[in-house]
Amino acid sequence: MKRRLLKPSGLFLAGLILFLSIGAPAPAYGMHIMEGFLPAPWAIFWWLVFIPFFTLGLRSLHRITKENPELKLLLALAGAFAFVLSALKIPSVTGSSSHPTGTGLGAILFGPMAMSVLGSLVLLFQALLLAHGGLTTLGANAVSMAVVGPIVASGVYQLVMKVAGKQKVAIFLAAAVANLTTYLVTSVQLALAFPSATGGFVASFVKFAGIFALTQVPLAISEGLLTVLVWNWLSSYGRQELEQLKLIKRSA
Repeated sequence: MKRRLLKPSGLFLAGLILFLSIGAPAPAYGMHIMEGFLPAPWAIFWWLVFIPFFTLGLRSLHRITKENPELKLLLALAGAFAFVLSALKIPSVTGSSSHPTGTGLGAILFGPMAMSVLGSLVLLFQALLLAHGGLTTLGANAVSMAVVGPIVASGVYQLVMKVAGKQKVAIFLAAAVANLTTYLVTSVQLALAFPSATGGFVASFVKFAGIFALTQVPLAISEGLLTVLVWNWLSSYGRQELEQLKLIKRSA
């Protein structure tokens, strides 16, 4: 009787070991600076840079939702847009990956500080729920994608609107430039952490930025075009919210 029970148990144990050896999913290391890649002092430094912006972002979100609670759905849409686009990761070299960021739309709608929270939550969910990793490098990734990218997007949008007044051009450029800026900052972060033995920071930055340029430029153009398409959809189905945010003129 005992032998009969042991045989199936042995097969089950062998199958479990085989699954854990070759069938279990491996960590994806999908963040644009992957888990454990930065030296600890630099990882801590970028966390310290990120935290004040995250605090300002919480205050911004509190103000927006308190004054305009009906905009919560649009806030969720901006976060979901960033989540979906930034999850489309293309493996790169040197411990990194390329992907759209999706932060330009939210920065135009609600301002850059709101995206410091939404963007960092997107990165956190991807690290935990999609097994992309990047908890130790979350501060650095959040600074580039959720802080600097949205600030540049908001600035480019306002500048183009002031100079040319063409809203769709402003939206396209804001989304595309925010995408490129995110990876320029990533290149700076990597070059600071890993300066070249011969050319120092500058040589290392040129190397990292050159690698990203091959994939990031077409991704940035695609993201700009997609953001304009989403804006057109919002103009049709979310016109009241855009009027409330004073991004389009109130209907007569």
